[in-house]
Amino acid sequence: MAGRSLLDKVWDAHTVRELPGGQTQLFIGLHLIHEVTSPQAFAMLREMNLPVRFPERTVATVDHIIPTHDQRRPLADALAEEMMVALERNTEEAGVTFLDTASGKQGIVHVIGPELGLTQPGMTIACGDSHTSTHGAFGAVAFGIGTSQVRDVLATQCLTLARPRVRRIDVTGKLSPGVYAKDVILAIIRRLGVKGGVGYAYEYAGPVLDAMSMEERLTVCNMSIEGGARCGYVNPDDTTLDYLRGREFAPSGDAWSRASDWWRATASDPDADYADRVELAAADIAPSVTWGINPEQNLGVDERLPRLADVPEANRPSIEEAYGYMALKPGDPIAGTAIDVAFIGSCTNGRISDLREAARIAQSGRVAPGVKALVVPGSQAVARQAEAERLPDVFRAAGFEWREAGCSMCLAMNPDKLVGREICASSSNRNFKGRQGSPTGRTLLMSPAMVAAAAIRGEVTDVREIL
Repeated sequence: MAGRSLLDKVWDAHTVRELPGGQTQLFIGLHLIHEVTSPQAFAMLREMNLPVRFPERTVATVDHIIPTHDQRRPLADALAEEMMVALERNTEEAGVTFLDTASGKQGIVHVIGPELGLTQPGMTIACGDSHTSTHGAFGAVAFGIGTSQVRDVLATQCLTLARPRVRRIDVTGKLSPGVYAKDVILAIIRRLGVKGGVGYAYEYAGPVLDAMSMEERLTVCNMSIEGGARCGYVNPDDTTLDYLRGREFAPSGDAWSRASDWWRATASDPDADYADRVELAAADIAPSVTWGINPEQNLGVDERLPRLADVPEANRPSIEEAYGYMALKPGDPIAGTAIDVAFIGSCTNGRISDLREAARIAQSGRVAPGVKALVVPGSQAVARQAEAERLPDVFRAAGFEWREAGCSMCLAMNPDKLVGREICASSSNRNFKGRQGSPTGRTLLMSPAMVAAAAIRGEVTDVREIL
């Protein structure tokens, strides 16, 4: 009998019952909420006269709408203030923990969960945010849900879901200097496509993932959804346990010993059976840049934009649409593309290690004339650590703006937005049309170090030239 994957072990451990239609009633161990997708869910509970079933299993923060420049209350945006007030009222009435700006623990939901030790191996985790797959870096089964499902979890702590198949993705070899976790996940999405993961959970493995820090693994798992996967995870190991030990919500004493033994046991068996397996070589991965309107449309910084004749016919309509929107030309190099804005932050790349690497590049020069560059820490804890290391001084000396914690320009549900046809070098996760606040704004996704390099040069630059 073949061994079992982590996905199957965790899924089975949280199964309440199998439903007649083949789906599972799945118990959710941790529910994370924020100000955007929760107000309607709480309103629905009130209409149904239902309480929050397990308030101790839900944790709230504010991230999407919070300004990063001036967070004084009331917020300048009336709608943002209304959403903030709703979250405060809802969490207080339900007895749900709310990590607001006064708590010192506020930040992007997918940053604070790991850093507080709320996210743990073997958990099922849900949040009304598509990038909940981030938490899979710990060996959790984590996925984004819609507002009606947020209601369901609040009311029952359960969801009705179909079990995904598991695709194991091994990244072999060793990454070269200047190649980061962001480049790894972009290479995977380029290889498998934005729809390649539909119906799958991605298990990331191999020597490259084994060597990654937890923060690097978080970056990889964060963008699983961009490849169409329901979730993505890395098997828990010593790196996982070393990161969690001593965190606020992590077990301690005898509970730590029991938990860590179970966590290790949830890892996929050596002879686990997978629906599919894929292998990528680290030597083939270069610093990457998206050039189009979805994350699959990316290439190495030293490559040229694809010519229509060189791509499959089925892909040509989306590529033609991308060229029309981005105003780029087939066959041109991506390096040298001028930028107007540089954004370092988001739940993909707003952690302390991201800021350290970007600062290392930033100290090599000053932000190019005409470029607006901002650095937004992923949480208040990240900001405090950065300040202790004097990273804000490095960024400010180079001409970057240093902001307060929040989602910021990743999705622009706050004052941080592109204007008109501006092109932004961004360390975030989506390059969709209008994603960063302007219906005609253009986004080039890349690693934080690459964003810093682009800010200094004023154009897309191979960070290896600076390193």
